[in-house]
Amino acid sequence: MSALGRTERIVLVTVTIFTVLAGIAHYAGWASLLAFFFATIALAGLSHVVAVGVESVGELLGAGIAGFMQATLGNLPELFLVIFALREGEAVLAQSTVLGSIFSNALLVLGIVIVVGSRKSHDGVMRFGHRLANDTATLLIAATFIIVIVSLSLQTHDPASSHVNTVSTVAAIALLVVYFFWVVPYIRGSNAPAATDDTAGAHPAGADGGNGVGVRAEPHGGGGGVAVAEAQRARTSTDAVAEVPDDGMPHHLPLKIGIVLLAYGGIGAAFVSDWFVTALAPTVDQLGISRAFAGLVIAAIAGNAVENISAVILASKGQADLAVSVVKNSVGQMAAFMWPALVLISLPLASKLTFALTPVYIGALLVTALAMWQITGDGEAVAFEGLALIAIYLTLAGITLYETV
Repeated sequence: MSALGRTERIVLVTVTIFTVLAGIAHYAGWASLLAFFFATIALAGLSHVVAVGVESVGELLGAGIAGFMQATLGNLPELFLVIFALREGEAVLAQSTVLGSIFSNALLVLGIVIVVGSRKSHDGVMRFGHRLANDTATLLIAATFIIVIVSLSLQTHDPASSHVNTVSTVAAIALLVVYFFWVVPYIRGSNAPAATDDTAGAHPAGADGGNGVGVRAEPHGGGGGVAVAEAQRARTSTDAVAEVPDDGMPHHLPLKIGIVLLAYGGIGAAFVSDWFVTALAPTVDQLGISRAFAGLVIAAIAGNAVENISAVILASKGQADLAVSVVKNSVGQMAAFMWPALVLISLPLASKLTFALTPVYIGALLVTALAMWQITGDGEAVAFEGLALIAIYLTLAGITLYETV
């Protein structure tokens, strides 16, 4: 592990300590509140380890493959958490965790990124490529509209509502088809140059968010509008021109180290997710909070949003394009890939994940999709828009706190 920087070694040791404590608390029968605390911290840390492993392996396999890996393996903690929750009959926790991953990134993390990025800008306006933002916004809106339509059908108790599992399965397959048509063209073209003198002009400093990094201006030219590979290409360009920070962290890890981190994070997340779900019921009863709050806020932030804090760091360094794409890709992947995939995975289980949502979450999904499109669609954002997203998230979190389940 000598290839790891000092900061990453400290993080890895800390994660290991909390993972061991979570295991001891689970098997030794410690107080549920203490076991839940250790499992939550360990799950957040393991999510970070998985993200580092995915990024390290992806850097050596090409931009398109890296984006696809981030969409799949990067969400391993949420995958395990939802599966174990459904196995234990905790359907509310499972669904809330998926929703929470979308809301926490689309509202909380994106809001913080905009606030930080706008403050970094000399004129208070965060600027980024609008085509990149619109591509992922289109995917999220399409996924959200399908989810909203299915949910409204179920909530109005029309004839289709008695076939919730079948309707959700059909919708899940449709979303996965949309997702793969979104991502496959970029995987195929991952080895193509991001821009040439014939296809893209020079990128003056600050033209794409104030950092002078060249991001392809016409992502549709390759046959798709995906921003997955764009983020990886932007990262590569940034590494080429940016000054190496003296933070003790490596820019590129060897393939073997990346695979080890990915395996360690994935296996650890599987165990910790089981311990987390086991400690959940007595903990929420003791604290007087709802399972919806535990899933939408606690589990979602621990399992997903923490790994995207890197987007905030990027925004603070003026890398607006990359910061926004990291967050929006995570949202799109969760809505259009992970949720439908979990619907299909849950079919053999006694408790099944569906698209049946209560009206408040239907409205929240629709508002979130439209807010992201409105705020990022023009390629500019200011601090009050980021604060508005954060306010929406805090309001939604407050509502779930007082849910009865």
